[in-house]
Amino acid sequence: MAAKKKVPARASRAAVTRSAKKKTVVKAKVVKRAAKAPPKRAAAVKPPKPQKESLAALRISVTTIGDLLLTAADRYPDSDALIFESQKLSYRLLAERAMRHARSLQALGVKPRDHVGLLLPSSVDFVEFLFAIALCGAVTVPVNARYRSHELAYVIENGDLVTLITTSEVPEQIDFVSRLHTALPGLAAQKTPLQLTLAQAPRLRNIVLLGRKPQLGFVGQKEFAALGKSVPADSVHRTRLGTRVRDVGLMLYTSGTTANPKGCLITHEAMVRNSIALGRHRYQLTHADRFWSPLPLFHIAAILPLLAAFDVGAAYLTAGFFEAGKALEMLENEKVTATYPCFVAIMSDLIYHPNFKKTNLSRVRLMNSSFALQPPGIKDVMLKALPNAIQVGTFGMTETAGTVSTSMLTDTLKARVTGLGKPLPGLEVRIVDAETGVVLGPDARGEVLVRGYSTLEGYYKDPVKTAAALDADGWYHTGDVGSMDADGVMMFHGRTKDMLKVGGENVAAAEIEACLQRHPAVKLAQVVGIPDVRLVEVAAAFVELKPDGKVTAEVLIAHCKAEIAGFKVPRHVRFVTEWPLSTSKVQKFKLREQLIAELSL
Repeated sequence: MAAKKKVPARASRAAVTRSAKKKTVVKAKVVKRAAKAPPKRAAAVKPPKPQKESLAALRISVTTIGDLLLTAADRYPDSDALIFESQKLSYRLLAERAMRHARSLQALGVKPRDHVGLLLPSSVDFVEFLFAIALCGAVTVPVNARYRSHELAYVIENGDLVTLITTSEVPEQIDFVSRLHTALPGLAAQKTPLQLTLAQAPRLRNIVLLGRKPQLGFVGQKEFAALGKSVPADSVHRTRLGTRVRDVGLMLYTSGTTANPKGCLITHEAMVRNSIALGRHRYQLTHADRFWSPLPLFHIAAILPLLAAFDVGAAYLTAGFFEAGKALEMLENEKVTATYPCFVAIMSDLIYHPNFKKTNLSRVRLMNSSFALQPPGIKDVMLKALPNAIQVGTFGMTETAGTVSTSMLTDTLKARVTGLGKPLPGLEVRIVDAETGVVLGPDARGEVLVRGYSTLEGYYKDPVKTAAALDADGWYHTGDVGSMDADGVMMFHGRTKDMLKVGGENVAAAEIEACLQRHPAVKLAQVVGIPDVRLVEVAAAFVELKPDGKVTAEVLIAHCKAEIAGFKVPRHVRFVTEWPLSTSKVQKFKLREQLIAELSL
């Protein structure tokens, strides 16, 4: 866009908090000008030399999710907050849009602690509504955009959503309207979309549909925006100021080995404080950074770096979906300084893309790569392509508001590429025997337990699973197999439930996967256990090959026989080109069900 007028720097939160009539006029002018001339970030400065972490120098800093944005808008009104493909939003403009949506949400009847769902792909809208819901003191429930109708019906009812925000402005292969009509029979016949009465979702009052085309049963975008004009900004601010940092701010549904996901309750303190601990303290991010994350925004590993960037007034970069070629263009053209790829599928897609070697990544100073968990080959390629980047490893999960441990920038390269760092300050970690609860010594493998400010409050409406996960002393039992060396550096070895019992022998799926991924043709391998008459359970492998990889199942089985004990060798190998994913993890239970059906077991 051609620059025409520069927005006055003095228009900060004061512009947001004026009387409704006066504020509307002022805001319209600001939005119009900002749309013509997105604020430009000052030239990047050389990042400071990484400093050793001093516990004595650290101070606890925490606020609510809503105030995190408003504070950034106060400090850095004209700086880039969000860079989304061809769109750029300043902190000022993002705060104003979030406030406008918050007023409309209150007009719909959203009250503190109400559950509001976001069924949106990664988009500017998602970020705006994430903060708008927080400003209302309500609980944001990000809904996986891949969910089909029966999954949507479950989350809407189980999560007690009172309002759902969705959109019709999506790629052709995604049709949220159709999915919701299937999930909620009778939705199209509703005569009063502002006050729905649906047997399948008795708490759901309305569904807001963003986009130009109205649909039966939905509150349209224009109507939604108009409703907000009747609510003064001070109404939102009164609610915002009454929100406590220990109130639940997010409920994320986590999918794993079970069929139905669990609603994980995360407080404002857990989410914001963990983001600050990760970004400001451990990663030493500054206002000059430009932080890229390819994960979908409904995932904890996207919300975490988003808030970490906003805490220091940095720019956050992402896209509607991850495609390696476009991602490489963004990394180079937008001069990205910090990246958060971390998951094997993303890392491998980047390095095997034909444009990878031609992309200038020299400005990247930090990458969350977790090389200790990546297949062989990725580390060497990335280290060569990003000579100026400090590579770090990270261990975490939704239930701990993202990160539990990550490398220090001053750690040696060996420590950063062979382990997953030390716990963030304020978090305690134990490695225990899963059966006896006895705390294990250095390097011993056991279940990882975490305690501290960032652990979940519980699983929504599921006291049984909550009691199994959180013990009386406040320790969260992760279900992950991990270890910690004498220096306190963590390592992940798989899931406790990701263990096979082959003829009485315990076998870690991760060990077999690592063996398969050492074959030069293999890009990614996932191993599941399937029933066996003689051995009770045996290993079966699903394998994705590299773009130029060629190998047979027989060759891979022979490769495993040469490296691991016979009882660990997969009895079956299936080749795949697409994986059933929750958000970032392969849903192994679906692979297992698929093979059991195929083999009629």
